[in-house]
Amino acid sequence: MDDVVRELSKLDNLEELYEVTGEFDIVTLLSAADIEEFRDVLKNKILKIRGIRSTVSSVVLKTHKGPRTNGEQQKAKSLAHQ
Repeated sequence: MDDVVRELSKLDNLEELYEVTGEFDIVTLLSAADIEEFRDVLKNKILKIRGIRSTVSSVVLKTHKGPRTNGEQQKAKSLAHQ
């Protein structure tokens, strides 16, 4: 797990990184200018990290409350299985 966390931490798009209990081991929040950039980060960076077996992703459509109210960037939440 430490190696995965270390590699994920190197990603410029990554804003938040949590080790969690439950169905997933890691929850991340990353930002991307558009869905193509998100797909590129997921496919060419996250999924290439040794130890990540699968991911589940959700795109935030609208923030109603919270620090992420900048409409210029789409926020994407990615859950990684280890």
